[in-house]
Amino acid sequence: MPKPTAIRGLLAACTIAITGFASAADAPPVTAATLVDRAMIEDMLVQYYARLGSDESDFSRWYTADGVIDVNGLTGQGKAGIGNVYKQLAAMGGMQGGTFRMLLSNVLVSVNGATATADCIWTGLLSKQVTAKPEVVEQGREHDELVKQNGRWLFRNRVITSDGGLEKELVKSYKKR
Repeated sequence: MPKPTAIRGLLAACTIAITGFASAADAPPVTAATLVDRAMIEDMLVQYYARLGSDESDFSRWYTADGVIDVNGLTGQGKAGIGNVYKQLAAMGGMQGGTFRMLLSNVLVSVNGATATADCIWTGLLSKQVTAKPEVVEQGREHDELVKQNGRWLFRNRVITSDGGLEKELVKSYKKR
């Protein structure tokens, strides 16, 4: 006779599998074109995040002309507004004093023609010196709405939410989501 814990585990696995199938059924169909677009979006996210902590000064180039960014309630729209948000974040200095890297995980991209959504978990690592162990300095989630323009995927709307390592300057604007 199977143990009750084994039965509960099997039931939980079946529930997860059924839930996963229901979500997959609602998603747009996967085609060769959507797989290429998904790869383009994943590459774009990696290229974007690789520039954080660098000398990059115009992050608005990753957005549509009317794009919106929301970082823990600090928002900006359009090229000037988005640029202002990045200037405010840079002034907080959270990525200074070593080498900063951002890891992306649990990336889920759904492509539907010339629009897409992307959700992921991000984890910021800071290595103060090459001999020091890297530290996890922040972690959170991101939800992006993207648009394909002239063969490039751009952010139309980004919502970035910290789950840990929130800068003190963002406490007032922070919205748990």
